[in-house]
Amino acid sequence: MVRAFVAFEISEEMRKFLTAAQAGLKKSTARLAFVDPPLIHITVKFLGDVDEKKLPHLIRALDSVKAAPFPATGNRVTVNNFKSPHTVWCAIDDAGKGRGVFGAVESVLAPLGFPRETRQFFPHATLARVKIADPSLFRCLEELKDAPCGSCTVSGLKLKKSTLTPRGPVYEDLHEVAW
Repeated sequence: MVRAFVAFEISEEMRKFLTAAQAGLKKSTARLAFVDPPLIHITVKFLGDVDEKKLPHLIRALDSVKAAPFPATGNRVTVNNFKSPHTVWCAIDDAGKGRGVFGAVESVLAPLGFPRETRQFFPHATLARVKIADPSLFRCLEELKDAPCGSCTVSGLKLKKSTLTPRGPVYEDLHEVAW
């Protein structure tokens, strides 16, 4: 079994802005588990544990997803839920293009037994997971409200393997679909 997900990569420029935002978040006394900057991405679909025998079918299905490259801009650093935050992320503005690709991915993977997502697709790049929130987190977010988050051109999809380790996840590219 392979723990896998489908993602959009971000540019190094965007990664630098988001790493700077992480530094701002480190002023908070909330307990946060930060994403290692080289691992920051935009998840399209988490697949979970996938039988390795299914990978060739999965790759063929993803190869059938067609799109044109599109711009994506980091909009703001925020949390998933202000009342009970679990994730600090950078919301991504892509004029709905990511949602279109997400729908295509859902359509080609459903026949392979991957359940359709029940939640609406909201493009974002996770910066940290909130272990214990406190008011200082919201003060840091307020300080970051006008901070630039960078931009990039999304020019394909990646199928990624995620191996969980005590030091955090290790990602490996299994396949790339370029547009």
